[in-house]
Amino acid sequence: MALEANETGNLIGSDKVEGTAVYGADRNKIGSIERVMIDKKSGRVSYAVLSFGGFLGIGDDHYPLPWQSLKYDTSLGGYVTGVTEAQLKGAPHYGNDNTWNWSDPVRTRAVNDYYGVAI
Repeated sequence: MALEANETGNLIGSDKVEGTAVYGADRNKIGSIERVMIDKKSGRVSYAVLSFGGFLGIGDDHYPLPWQSLKYDTSLGGYVTGVTEAQLKGAPHYGNDNTWNWSDPVRTRAVNDYYGVAI
């Protein structure tokens, strides 16, 4: 897939991030980014929500990944995280019912702790 001229620098539109593949530490695809969560005050991306486990978007689970835990890999054309699919299954997540409370500091701390990222 060829990159558009406006994607060749260090910046990318959020609409291009959503849907991008995420690969595990073993470089196997484990899902794709469903959305990015931006801190209202700092303007920085805090989390990417990984969609994983369903079929054609039905029955997917959603895994908040700290943005710092992802690195873009140009050879893969996607993001790489330091966990495998097996490790991901034990991570904090939610189903399609959108019950995740982003304002709950206990939940966000649990996510960051799981991935070894400071808040």
